[in-house]
Amino acid sequence: MASQQLNAPSRAQSCIPVTVPPSGVAHQRHRHTEKFTVIGNHLAQHERMSLVALGLGVYILSLPDGVNVGIKNLAARFEEGEVVIAKGLRQLEAYGYLSRTRERTPQGRWVTRTVAYDMPSALIQQPTAPKPKSTPRPTTAPAPAPANAPSQARTPSPAPALPEPDHPDLTRHRAAAEILAGLRRHDPRLILSERDVSRLAGAVSAWLERGIEPAAVQRTLTSLLPPDLIHSPAALLAHRLATLLPPPLPAVPARPCVVPLQNCDRCDHAFRAPEPGNCPGCQAADDPPVERKFDLWS
Repeated sequence: MASQQLNAPSRAQSCIPVTVPPSGVAHQRHRHTEKFTVIGNHLAQHERMSLVALGLGVYILSLPDGVNVGIKNLAARFEEGEVVIAKGLRQLEAYGYLSRTRERTPQGRWVTRTVAYDMPSALIQQPTAPKPKSTPRPTTAPAPAPANAPSQARTPSPAPALPEPDHPDLTRHRAAAEILAGLRRHDPRLILSERDVSRLAGAVSAWLERGIEPAAVQRTLTSLLPPDLIHSPAALLAHRLATLLPPPLPAVPARPCVVPLQNCDRCDHAFRAPEPGNCPGCQAADDPPVERKFDLWS
């Protein structure tokens, strides 16, 4: 009978340090000396951005300068589609981690300039110089934000209100909805949801009410579009419908009523009357004489 090994451990030793709490995530830290990126917790643990936006922010910050991070390039790299990636990029722009501007090259081609920020300007705390205790503390103006950082003080101008028809008509409203739903036949980027079609149909109906042909409305909405991806087709169409609305046609003055010429049935002279008959002279000759009564006492 084999003797019992008293020096064997009673259970397998855990690789987790004793100081780690018994529940929750445990970290095994490794010091990286190459191929690593420093990411602030203000981005990695952002409370309002989606997981897609967080992942895109971390991925873009890990790339070297010059790598193309357009929506089509990111969609080819990840499984998420262009719509989901575009929404994540807009969240990064909204919180100051990304800025995209349109610039024209010397060759005349429009390109998108993308700048990624590992620390948004809204989170940068400007250091203040020490002040002597004997003098009152002066108020100093904050240091200007970096030149490439997006301006936080600029408030976007409100979108123009959509026009509405003066006299709503169901037939005209249906025709307007058909125009909007068929725009993707002319440009595949102009795909609208049912909610967008319902919201914009009133504005298109206002155009039709002012005498604009459906083909002219379609040309106005589909001509001279940007060459790259359209991030929000509904917003672009709403802006055009509101700002390019033509004025109503001027009222046409009523034509004066002209009494036609007639030939007298008796004397064949021309005279104006709404219906054929005798002229005023012949009518007076046909009328019986008016009896005049004389007062004998006058």
